[in-house]
Amino acid sequence: MLLTLLLLLAFAVPSVQSKPASEVVNSSDGIPIHYSVAGKGEPALVFIHCWGCNRNFWNSQVAEFSKTNRVVTIDMPGHGESGAGRKDWTIESYGDDVKTVVTKLGLKRVVLVGSSMGAPIALEATRRMPDNVVAIVPVDSLQNVEQTITPEQLDAVIKQMTADYKAATTGLLNQFFFSPSTPEAVKTRVVNEALSRQPETAVAILKGIFAYKPGPALKEIKVPIKAINADLNPTNLEINKKYAPQFDAVIIKGTGHYPMLEDPARFNQMLAEILKTLPRK
Repeated sequence: MLLTLLLLLAFAVPSVQSKPASEVVNSSDGIPIHYSVAGKGEPALVFIHCWGCNRNFWNSQVAEFSKTNRVVTIDMPGHGESGAGRKDWTIESYGDDVKTVVTKLGLKRVVLVGSSMGAPIALEATRRMPDNVVAIVPVDSLQNVEQTITPEQLDAVIKQMTADYKAATTGLLNQFFFSPSTPEAVKTRVVNEALSRQPETAVAILKGIFAYKPGPALKEIKVPIKAINADLNPTNLEINKKYAPQFDAVIIKGTGHYPMLEDPARFNQMLAEILKTLPRK
């Protein structure tokens, strides 16, 4: 009986140790940033989530890539467990947040994987630590870096969200972010997570996203940029290459805006193939 108990305890230990460590560091403006770390190996993979999401959206990627790489997932301020007391919500400040986490961990070689707003955040993070970032992987983002929304269109969206955040957010997500094949469980998860945000903060962050212009950052960045984009919206490589000749993309067909949730096995395979193309050092 004692031997059986000891064996059970012995086999239980690895499962406890394998859970990603949850840590916290303060941003340059004093906001607590919560993040998790798992695995070992270079380059480190830093996953940056989308608007209204949290670091757990990357759980399927953590489980796979922590076998071979150090993996970091971050709750960006205003999301998940991180603080929300920021005055000015900008993509630039988010880029600084990512640098803060990378610096705290002492990461030397980093691949930034950014979903939706996470991609422009990755651009700004790379501008702040060009010697550390070896590649950027946008996820269903930066399809056309010249595409903009008019002030009138943005104002209409903001007014709708301010008047009825729940109804407007639910409607926008269902209309523009899901494909016919998006699993119902994914739809429910995404909508519920977005609705759990404080409306004032969520709207302020959205304004910051739309105010950002990625062109100047793309012109500065020299590391490989290889997007994994859904076929929900077309990706214009010709336009993007005017700003970053190294910009490239692979298309994951049949998913909506959240391929890492909708088809994690195929997404992981595509990301693994991208990682294989990177220089070893």
